[in-house]
Amino acid sequence: MKQLFDLSGKTAVAIGGNSVLGSAIVKGLAAHGANIAIVGRNLEKAQEVAREIEGNGGTAKAFQADVSSRDSLTQVAHEIEQWSGGWDILLNAPGKNSTTPFFELEMEEWDDIMDVNLKGIVLTCQIFAKRMIEQERKGSIINISSVSSTTPLSKVFTYSVSKAGLNSVTQYLAREFAPNGIRVNAIIPGFFPAEQNRKILSAERVESIMNHTPMQRFGTPEELQGAAVWLASEEASSFVTGTLIRVDGGFGSMTI
Repeated sequence: MKQLFDLSGKTAVAIGGNSVLGSAIVKGLAAHGANIAIVGRNLEKAQEVAREIEGNGGTAKAFQADVSSRDSLTQVAHEIEQWSGGWDILLNAPGKNSTTPFFELEMEEWDDIMDVNLKGIVLTCQIFAKRMIEQERKGSIINISSVSSTTPLSKVFTYSVSKAGLNSVTQYLAREFAPNGIRVNAIIPGFFPAEQNRKILSAERVESIMNHTPMQRFGTPEELQGAAVWLASEEASSFVTGTLIRVDGGFGSMTI
C-alpha cells in the first residue's frame, strides 16, 4: 500500500508553497519522496521552507515570483525547468483576503485579491500545464479552495467570490486536460488559522464557526497533507479529476 503514495522521482511546483497551509502541504509531499519547487513572492519565507524540507532529508529549492504576473511566472517556470527538467505536480496555494465591507469595497482592492486568488491560478495553469503537455507528462494539479467557495461567508465577499471562481476553473480544466493525462482537483479546507483569516477571528466569530463545525475545532495545517498526497499520486487517485475534496471537520455538511 505504501507504493500507492510513493512520489519518488516526481517534482512538485508549489505556488504559494511558503504560506502556512502551502508549506504544510509541501512538507507532506516531500515526505513521500517528491522534489519540491517552492514559489512565493517572499523569497526568504520560501527559503525557510526549503531548508526545513532539506533538513528532513528531502529535496527542495526556493524560487521567487509574482503570481499575478505572466512574465514573472514564465521566468520562474524556466528557472524550475533548468533545476528539475520539468514537473509532475502543480500545487496552487496562493491566497489573499480582506474584511472590507461590500459598500466600502474599492475596485483596486477587488482587482488585487482577484489577481492573486483567481487570475494567478489561471496564469499558472496556462504556463505550467502547457509545459507538462508539451513534455507529455501526466500529472496532477491541486488547487486550494475554501469553504466560502460553496457557502459565501460574511465579511469576506471578494475572497468568497474568487474561490467560487476557482472551483469552476478546477472543473473546467479537469475536462480540458483529461485527454492529456493531467488531473485537476481542488481541496476545500475548513477553518485553519492561516495568515489571511486570523485578523477576522474574533471571539464571536470563533463561537459561530465552532457551532457550525461538527468536530468542534479548527483544523491543523498538517491535516491537509493526506488529501494532497492522495491527489498527487497517480497510483492512488488515477481516476479522480474535477473533484472538490472537503477537509473541513464537517462544516460543509451543516445547515442549521
